[in-house]
This record gives sequence, structure tokens and C-alpha cells, in this order.
Amino acid sequence: MEEEIVRKSLESAKRVLEIESRAIRDLVNNLGVEFGRAVSLMFRCQGKVILSGVGKSGHVARKIASTLSSTGTPSLFLHPAEGVHGDLGMATSEDVFLFISHSGCSEEVLQLVPFVKRLGCPVISITGSKGSPLARASDVAVIVEVKEEACPLGLAPTASTTATLAVGDAMAIALLELRGFTPSDFARLHPGGRLGKRLLLRVSDLMHTGESIPLVHKDTCMRDAILEITSKGLGVTGVLDDSGKLIGVITDGDLRRGLQRGNHMLEEPASAVMTCNPKCISASSLAVDALNKMQRHAITSLFVYDGDDEREVAGVIHLHDLLRAGVV
Repeated sequence: MEEEIVRKSLESAKRVLEIESRAIRDLVNNLGVEFGRAVSLMFRCQGKVILSGVGKSGHVARKIASTLSSTGTPSLFLHPAEGVHGDLGMATSEDVFLFISHSGCSEEVLQLVPFVKRLGCPVISITGSKGSPLARASDVAVIVEVKEEACPLGLAPTASTTATLAVGDAMAIALLELRGFTPSDFARLHPGGRLGKRLLLRVSDLMHTGESIPLVHKDTCMRDAILEITSKGLGVTGVLDDSGKLIGVITDGDLRRGLQRGNHMLEEPASAVMTCNPKCISASSLAVDALNKMQRHAITSLFVYDGDDEREVAGVIHLHDLLRAGVV
């Protein structure tokens, strides 16, 4: 019984995927000038792109609105039933409406269209029939016809919704390219995501400052330098000269190498154990640049300067800070 269920479900899945992939492939040859006109209207829009639809088409409209917004085209979803009961107040004459209805006959959508046109908003539709009431009422109608639904009953919207989603993605990407949308633009709209953190967070946002910076004078004995390393918990301390400028660092590795020379290391000055010319980074640098520098030099911390003088310590940043912030 179990094997039969597995066999039949795999056959069904492959049939569904073939039908839906064929529906998308057909769009490549069937999309025409109306698609370009629709994109042009949205590109020239001075307000928002407002999407609307009911049922499965409504869910598709919500997803397309989200994709448009995240790729640089301000968009939102308006339920047509709510639209005729006050929510149309969110729209202005600067907006463009994009209605989605595969049949092109959804009563709730058709009821809203005249009021949208009365506002002076251009009307775009994505529908499955160019002779439908919605297509005729639209300024631009993008026709998405499918030969068959994946549902064996021909009832549940499946291939048609997949094809409509694909057209919405195509619109979003076309607009993205026309706007010259960059990864930095994307990051500004996704500050909570990993890409946003990698492209927005700066060293100054994560570095330790003030009393939390581990620092010792070059003449400090190593016994006290170890206490500084331990108390600050970063596995490192900077070493300063008489003028307070950074001249070296002492890391756990420097301690191990010093101990190999004998126990007298504890009484030596920090300058005898430190590594000279430490790697530093500007406070204004991106956090991801700090990560790349650490990886390149196989180190876990960088002292930070804020200005032109790399030896003027403003802070310190550790690999753990980057891990906690989600940059890694």
C-alpha cells in the first residue's frame, strides 16, 4: 500500500510540474507589446502600484505587490470588496492599478474598476481572456492563457496562478533593471536580512569603544598585560607608545610563543612580546570588509581608527561581534 501511494504521488507530481512548466514556457512566445506597455505605465508611475484581486488571484496579487515593493517599486494590495467600502481612499490619481483575475469576470473586481478610473488612475490587468470584461475595461491587458490547469478536474487554479506569478516576477525584474536597482538598494529595503546586514552594517555599529577597548602601554609587564587581555574578554590587547598611538598587538598566539621561551616572559615588557604593525580598519568600513580582512589574514580581531591616522585607536572589533550581528 505504501509503495503504491509513493508511486502514484510521484506520477501526479511530475504531471503537475510538467503542465505548470509548460504554461510558463508558453508565456515566452506569447507575451507581447502589452506587457511592455504595462511595465512602462508602472515605471512612469509617480505614486504607488496598487494590486487587487479576489480568491487565488488575490493571493497572487499580494505576492506580486510584495515582490514589486522589495525591488524598488512602491506597491500595496487592496482587496476589491474593501475598496468599495472606503479603502479606495488610499489611492490617488498618481497611482496605477493592476487587477488580477484569470476569468476576467470577478464581480468584486469589476465593481471596483469604474471608481478607480474615475480617480484618473491607469488600469492594468492580468487576465486569461482578451475578450473578458476586465480586459475590455483596462487601459492595458496582459493576457496569460493556459492550455490546461494541473488540477485533473480543471477546477482549482494551478497552472494559471503559477503563470500569473511568473508574469508578476517578470514585471518586477523588468522594473528593477529599468531603475538601475542595486544590491545596496535591495539592502536598504531588507535591513533585517543577511544581505542587508552585510551591506548596511558598519564597523562603527559593532566595535567596542571606551573602557572596553583592551590597551596597555609598551612598558607594561606581561603579567599585567595578560590581566588586561583576560578582563576585556577579546583575546587581544593593543600596545600603545608614549604618545598613545598603536604600535602593536598581543594575542593568545603571542602569549603561547612567549611562554615557549620560558616563564621569564611574564616579567618582560609588552613591547618584547607584541606583534608589530597590527592590522587595522576604519570605523566607516562595512562590517563585511572587517570579516574579509580577518579571513584574509587569519586573525580574529581588528583595531579600529576613526580618521586618517591608523594608529589612533577608536575601538576594536572581534569576529564574535560579526557572528552575533549575523554578518557571517
